[in-house]
Amino acid sequence: MTAIDFYTRVADRLQIAARLVAKAFAQHGRVRVLTPDAAATDALDRMLWMQPAIAFLPHCRLDSRLALETPIWVDHALEHTGPAVVLINLHDAPPPFFSRFERLAEIAGLDEAHVASARERYRFYRERGYPLRTHDLSERI
Repeated sequence: MTAIDFYTRVADRLQIAARLVAKAFAQHGRVRVLTPDAAATDALDRMLWMQPAIAFLPHCRLDSRLALETPIWVDHALEHTGPAVVLINLHDAPPPFFSRFERLAEIAGLDEAHVASARERYRFYRERGYPLRTHDLSERI
């Protein structure tokens, strides 16, 4: 069953997503990030080229010709057909394919819309019996 971690009170969702990508890649090897739209996909793509400064996180979009050879996928497409262990969700709804992953990281921002959608996702997973953990990041960098 998919283990789900909620990261709450996040000031910069993309920055936390980038940190989680690096950690998940180091620990599990294959990571999928679901972004809410093309702009977020582009922004996270750029961020992963620059962070961490002394490392490289091999990533691409789902439609890349290198996708099957690349361990990190960043995209806003609501589909997933390849292998991955960790899913990082920046979308407002539960990903339709989340149960195929060992771990799911949900990132909730500070504004009311992000908080409300995160509460709905939390309720959705809880009602289905998924193990849930929360991490309050309000006092972290």
